[in-house]
Amino acid sequence: MLNGRRYRLDLTLGQAEFAERIGGACRSVWNTALEQRRIHRRRGAFIGYHDQARQLVEAKGEFGWLAEVPGHCLQQTLIDLDQACARHGTWKVRWKSRVRNAPSFRFPEGGKITVERLNRRWARAKLPKLGWVRLRLTRPLGGKIKNATVGRDGGHWYISFLVEDGLAPPERHANPGSGVGIDRGVVKVVTRSDGIFHHRVFARDREVEHAKKLQRDLARAKKGAQRRKRAAARVAGLARKVRRRRQDFAAKTACVLATGFELVVFEALATKNMTAGVEPRPDHERPGAFLPNGAAAKSGLNRSILDKGWHRIELAARSKARYTGTHVITVNPAYTSQRCNVCTAVDGKSRESQAVFRCTSCGHTEHADVNAAKNVLTAGRAEFAQPRPGVRAGARKPRNRVGRKANRQATAAQTAATAASGLAGIPRL
Repeated sequence: MLNGRRYRLDLTLGQAEFAERIGGACRSVWNTALEQRRIHRRRGAFIGYHDQARQLVEAKGEFGWLAEVPGHCLQQTLIDLDQACARHGTWKVRWKSRVRNAPSFRFPEGGKITVERLNRRWARAKLPKLGWVRLRLTRPLGGKIKNATVGRDGGHWYISFLVEDGLAPPERHANPGSGVGIDRGVVKVVTRSDGIFHHRVFARDREVEHAKKLQRDLARAKKGAQRRKRAAARVAGLARKVRRRRQDFAAKTACVLATGFELVVFEALATKNMTAGVEPRPDHERPGAFLPNGAAAKSGLNRSILDKGWHRIELAARSKARYTGTHVITVNPAYTSQRCNVCTAVDGKSRESQAVFRCTSCGHTEHADVNAAKNVLTAGRAEFAQPRPGVRAGARKPRNRVGRKANRQATAAQTAATAASGLAGIPRL
């Protein structure tokens, strides 16, 4: 299977400057090609990757700063733009800014990349036109290199290898029949249906107050001044620290879920819609004034939701599930917090508070998040056991898709295992 390995680079001053120029050239190619696509769309025409790649070859003959950077990085930029426009549309693809977007570029040919181990902690990699670069070997590569992406995060450069580790997903999970429902919240980040909570505070109170002070310093600094650059670097450094804590929590939580359960059920939450702002409503009795709509409270809730990294936890679980045979699915979140998991009665009054659920029908009392997680698991088991048209029951395709060929192989292996156990035609869960 394909997996990623990220290492910190130790570039020389010349290599760092050259890497900045490569990132700038890729950013310029991205913006120019995007503007070219939009101009063609305005005129009712279309231009694709192949036409732009031919024009890029001609541009490299006219501009020396394009010719000095690796050509494969520029071509990969056009490929990424073509995929982004096909997925999101030409008008929804964003520009790349020199200030907001850190420089990043990819070497698509892994056969031209050589990695040599120097000692226990250090190794070196040979990249086209960059030469030999030193990297901190925190873990072995463990596979064949497919491509490499170089990018800057703050004041340091990193390289990410996409490797083929040669591992295959297991035919069956180590704990067959086990399942867990996940309820993601603000007070507790992850609540499991078995009553276990996974929670972590990513930014402490002192760090929150310090971040506000850094934001004030940044707002008071003059644009273009060195003082503003230093203030922006301090703000980004603190945000980077919080982001890494969030990534670490998501990875550890996903490892626990994937190794312990065969079925992991999440709610299909539309985080983008949930964190949308509240539009002010005008007050007709007072011209120029607006009605109070709780915008301040809504903005605080939006920040809390985005701080917990709900989507990152789901992505980490799907990535880890490839190695454990876990099925990760999502269900409709409607009424999961208002339904009693004992008598299935739905009543909004049963949710007395954030943590207390007391059913108005049967009197069942339980933690509100645990009750919601149990409802999520029940809905997930029902959906997972329901056979699809043309698919035999008990031989469902894995949810974590890694390619059509891998899906066919996994389906055939599950069908063979089910038939051998004498349970063919019966849902596994």
